[in-house]
Amino acid sequence: MTTFIQPSPLTLLLDGSPFNFQPHNRGNQRFIIRRRWRCLASEQPHRQQRPQPSKSAQQPKRRNKKSLTDSERGIDPVGFLTKHGITNKAFAQFLRERYKSVKDLKDEILRRHINFKDMASGYEILGMHRNVQHRVDFMDWAPGARYCSLVGDFNGWSPTENCAREGHFGHDDYGYWFIVLEDKLKEGEKPDELYFQQYNYVDDYDKGDSGVTIEEIIKRMEDEYWEPGEDRFINSRYEKAAKLYEQIFGPNGPQTEDELEELADAETRYKAWKEQHKDDPPSNLPPFDVIDNGKEYDIFNIVDDPVWREKIRAKKPPLAYWLETRKGRKAWLKKYFPGIPHGSKYRVYFNTPGGPLERVPAWATYVIPEGMQAFAIHWEPPPDSMYKWKNIPPKVPKSLRIYECHIGICGSEPKISSFNEFIAKVLPHVKESGYNAIQLFGVIEHKDYFTAGYRATNLYATSSRYGTPDDFKRVVDEAHGLGLLVLLDIVHSYAAADEMVGLSLFDGSNDCYFHTGKRGHHKYWGTRMFKYGDVDVLHYLLSNLNWWVEEYQIDGFQFHSLSSMMYTHNGFATFTGDMEEYCNQYVDKDALMYLILANEILHVLHPNIITIAEDSTVYPGLCEPTSQGGLGFDYYVNLSASEMWLNFIENVPDDKWNMTKIVSTLIGHRTNADKMLLYAENHNQSISGGQSFAEILFGEINQSSDSMDSFYRGLSILKIIKLITFTIGAPAYLNFMGNEFGHPKRIEFPTPSNNFSFLLANRCWDLLENEVHCNLLSFDKEMMKLDENESVLSRGLPNIHHVNNATLVISYIRGPLLFIFNFHPTNSYERYSVGVDEAGEYKVVLNTDEVKFSGQGLIKNNQYLQRTISKRVDSFRNCLEVPLPSRSAQVYKLIRILRI
Repeated sequence: MTTFIQPSPLTLLLDGSPFNFQPHNRGNQRFIIRRRWRCLASEQPHRQQRPQPSKSAQQPKRRNKKSLTDSERGIDPVGFLTKHGITNKAFAQFLRERYKSVKDLKDEILRRHINFKDMASGYEILGMHRNVQHRVDFMDWAPGARYCSLVGDFNGWSPTENCAREGHFGHDDYGYWFIVLEDKLKEGEKPDELYFQQYNYVDDYDKGDSGVTIEEIIKRMEDEYWEPGEDRFINSRYEKAAKLYEQIFGPNGPQTEDELEELADAETRYKAWKEQHKDDPPSNLPPFDVIDNGKEYDIFNIVDDPVWREKIRAKKPPLAYWLETRKGRKAWLKKYFPGIPHGSKYRVYFNTPGGPLERVPAWATYVIPEGMQAFAIHWEPPPDSMYKWKNIPPKVPKSLRIYECHIGICGSEPKISSFNEFIAKVLPHVKESGYNAIQLFGVIEHKDYFTAGYRATNLYATSSRYGTPDDFKRVVDEAHGLGLLVLLDIVHSYAAADEMVGLSLFDGSNDCYFHTGKRGHHKYWGTRMFKYGDVDVLHYLLSNLNWWVEEYQIDGFQFHSLSSMMYTHNGFATFTGDMEEYCNQYVDKDALMYLILANEILHVLHPNIITIAEDSTVYPGLCEPTSQGGLGFDYYVNLSASEMWLNFIENVPDDKWNMTKIVSTLIGHRTNADKMLLYAENHNQSISGGQSFAEILFGEINQSSDSMDSFYRGLSILKIIKLITFTIGAPAYLNFMGNEFGHPKRIEFPTPSNNFSFLLANRCWDLLENEVHCNLLSFDKEMMKLDENESVLSRGLPNIHHVNNATLVISYIRGPLLFIFNFHPTNSYERYSVGVDEAGEYKVVLNTDEVKFSGQGLIKNNQYLQRTISKRVDSFRNCLEVPLPSRSAQVYKLIRILRI
């Protein structure tokens, strides 16, 4: 017996953590590629027993490779605690135990998947897929089912016509069901000559119809591929065995086992054969030789010819000839009817212990969820009508200026808008306004429109309300063409409780995708909670993330409502800031491990991906590397800022606003401020009975109103809130669609309470014809230009040197820019002193009180240029004495440095 051994685990390091991509275990067969091959010649039964060698002699010679420890690979499960000087024994022990659990989970995954890319690519085989052998394959996971079939308009909704075969041909031990939909042969056509005849349906669909027969292709392969003599033993299979037999036993050797005499051992036979053939001429057979160093064990070093080895390694299998045997799409259409035509409606049928069920497949990519019975649509358009990508994704910028959108409410008319309307109306506006990314929510299929997409039912499908999957591809492609990144609001923290169209009770059991009992239901929202500790559920969720990137070229994700999944109380508990609240019995460790895996896999497969965490509890280590005990997100959302602003606007008198609280809330945790995403208001303020800041502060504009003071107050407050939120420290900023020009109306999706009215489920773009709204948009554009020209958001944390609760003034320095905010409702200052670190000349580059921004223009043009004076203010040697109107803000830029 001869064994060739090749170890091949491929190890990827994720922030220093091992991320092994290795093949399945296949018995004891291993294969090693080395320059020196080892041949193991087993002893013959008749051979004289030799003394047993020592254990060390039995081991083959191999290089001693020292396995690296976790610390040597840069892995420290409590690294971020040490980095930030956090000492908490309970939480540190929790991180160490979680790290061990993640390693065990990875080992469990790799026992079932060849690597983590395979783990996150389930969509390649699950769901409905066209097979090259004139058929469609369907696969889904339903471990609680006893029978599975497909029903649809293509088979008259028959539960018996297209079913899974019995035994392991139809389902495996893990509960995955496999159904084959054979294409139907047209009348008068003959079956293919080859049983495994393949067709080009999409890729190279115009090739394969040349009329060349398979026999001609095979003959050409034999003539072109094989070198003279190489096909000798293929054409004469028994020649080698016969010659070997004759060499060992002679021309008149034994014909039966009884006539077989005792054979010499392998070593003796090899030496005799070598002596006999020492003068033979060279041949094209593999040149090997065995080096025997006189050792008493049966392992020998075999040395090959380097030239021959490189020749064999360079030789490629004749796959090109095999692919040439494929026929084209025209030949397929001529011979077959599709087993399931494009656009067919279908569902999956299960027979379960509780009775028969019909469900929308979990991996369906196009679903109609509304109506009496939801169904999936088979999406397989002809190649000439499939969407073809035109643009490449833009590079990830250093700072993110995100425009948050909802497709359905993007139009002016009271109806559900489409992907095409979004492309025509919103994308050009976003580009012109100066944003560099859009974030879409409500795109993933959901049954109830009023949920704004946050009760998703089909995680692999875009919402059919807005258009087809190809229409959404066009949205992403056009956005990329304008230089805009496309981020998706992903909801993996819970799912809709719908049974027919969703995943709840998918296979009749209560524990398929979700937990059983109370843990499987959200305490307040009525949604279902995923079972993150199940490998098959992880397979579904991780593949879903990779699906959106691979299929639709999504550039990143915002993970919605992480607190719902990270805690068994769904985040509805009082947090005091004690570290033990993040590691007690209410923390779902399985959910944390899923988030770690999601970030690791996404960042390895797609290095430019962006992941954003929305967590109201600000879990420690959200944006720390996974190798240092973190969860691996790129950004986290500061949810406290918008709540603070809303509270100030509605409940606190203008002269009682606390400047210290404003600064501390906007900066958040100083250690994570460089990973923060800030917004003054997002869609949450306008949905579910809320109001936008513009609606609260000034409402619909009426120039004839007697309360013009209230109107200008609202405009002034809105501008300074947006400017300080935009510039105070976070590298990412978000604005909801319409708020850039002060949209004065809230959003109400059609519900029974409003008689399913669409009157407020839109955006009033015609408001831009109004001078005030147009001026607010101009101000928002100037903010975006400020970052584009001066790189404000990417300059690191600001130096906040002036916070005065008495005068209600805040000032900070960020690069060459000086920001001054006066929140006081009545007090204006002619010469307000603010310290600066550089002596020189400063010029106003942005002023909220300018007339073109609907301000009062109290600062004159001759006051825009200011020179420092030598006076110690705010711990600086120099200061500026600037005019500072009430409820206004100015941005000064250092244009000339004076050396004193």
